[in-house]
Amino acid sequence: MIQTSPRRLEPGDDEFPRVLRQIDPRVEQLWVIGHRLDELGPPVAIIGARGPTSYGLDVAQKLAGELASLGICVVSGMARGIDAAAHEGALAAGGKTIAVLGTGVDRPYPIVNRLLYRRIIEDGAVVSEQSLGAQGYKSNFIARNRIIAALSLGTILVQARGERSGALTTINWCHQYGREVLAVPGDIRSELSVGPHQMIREGAALCANAADVLEALAQRLEEAGMSRFGDLETRILKALKERAVNPEGLARALGEDPLTVDRALGRLELAGAVVRDLGGYRKP
Repeated sequence: MIQTSPRRLEPGDDEFPRVLRQIDPRVEQLWVIGHRLDELGPPVAIIGARGPTSYGLDVAQKLAGELASLGICVVSGMARGIDAAAHEGALAAGGKTIAVLGTGVDRPYPIVNRLLYRRIIEDGAVVSEQSLGAQGYKSNFIARNRIIAALSLGTILVQARGERSGALTTINWCHQYGREVLAVPGDIRSELSVGPHQMIREGAALCANAADVLEALAQRLEEAGMSRFGDLETRILKALKERAVNPEGLARALGEDPLTVDRALGRLELAGAVVRDLGGYRKP
């Protein structure tokens, strides 16, 4: 249910994220506008540069869309660039997304993203540790980054220039909180690849698609109550053999609507559980 008025959550409230109580007791309040946070699905963050390349924007949107299609809630900071692209990708896929602001939840920032802000409230939530009316001071955004890291089961870095990147402060919080870090590789000639490549050298999981995310976060997603596949997907996997199977024939064999089976196959393909060739779908 959408709640368009700001509501203040405290650690004792049932909607207050349990993980915040566990790993950062300094968070004494969380303001929220939109859906209940515990109804949006397992959260995974996508963050990165405010001035990305077209490659970075495309990757962020595509990856967010894939994750949202699998029932994962995409978390980001609603900044220009990668953050906004991640929110847009999740919404375009009909999924859920959370924007963590460095301002009060009643002050969309940057103002250029005010329309995105409204859409996020309709299909997700806007949250902030800051009180209503709070402005965008630099210290607030540093604090915002720790909320992103704490809320999310894992954080994916898409383009960042290096040590001075604001996105890397979020990664530092991930390390402190014991959260998973993934990074998207980029052009070795671009300074925007410095941050992700540094993270990969230091042990971050390389992320090229949703399947990489599911693999890296498998245990955390399971602990969060997310089964990797639903009943139909499980039945499809049992029915598939090493030889490719035609989707229409598979639908008949399972007694299911072809469109429903086709969508389930798409989710399985995103997760890397099936591959498609000229004869249809098969297990990898």
